[in-house]
Amino acid sequence: MRLPRVLSPADLPAPELQAARLDGQLYAVGAGFSPVDEVEQPRHRAAALRAGERLIAEQLSAAWVWGALDTPPVRHQFCVAIGARVNRDPGRGTELREVVISEAEVAGLDGTLVTTPTRTIVDLARFSSAFDPGVVRRLIGVGASLPDALASLDDRRNLPGKKRAFARLSRC
Repeated sequence: MRLPRVLSPADLPAPELQAARLDGQLYAVGAGFSPVDEVEQPRHRAAALRAGERLIAEQLSAAWVWGALDTPPVRHQFCVAIGARVNRDPGRGTELREVVISEAEVAGLDGTLVTTPTRTIVDLARFSSAFDPGVVRRLIGVGASLPDALASLDDRRNLPGKKRAFARLSRC
């Protein structure tokens, strides 16, 4: 039996995970742990979220998964597509909202859904209370496209936060 890339107390007892981390056998990935011979990648951070099959990591959580943030956000942010019918309470310290999203704006990383880097830029520009242009630049470094983000905003009518997003992205 092969253990998952990212371990949690669902896989091994928490004291064993902490002991293995102290012994140098594991390192922390968000709330999970990964063996030291695994190089941390977006799929590891996505697996650490343990989001389930319909929840989509978005905004700061997606930025962390893509490597644009060094540490995970205090409150993870997830969304679901309108009509997805999720009967799961995301839990304490987690935000969940229902959104209009296309399949092209979602990436699957080993079973965990995450907004694409470009969609993540759009969402951060529209909704982030403390917008950080540095995060946008780091997302561009991992494959996001600022022109595509601007085009996505321009293509949508009556989009809440559209003007603010254009103004924020013009500073990037």
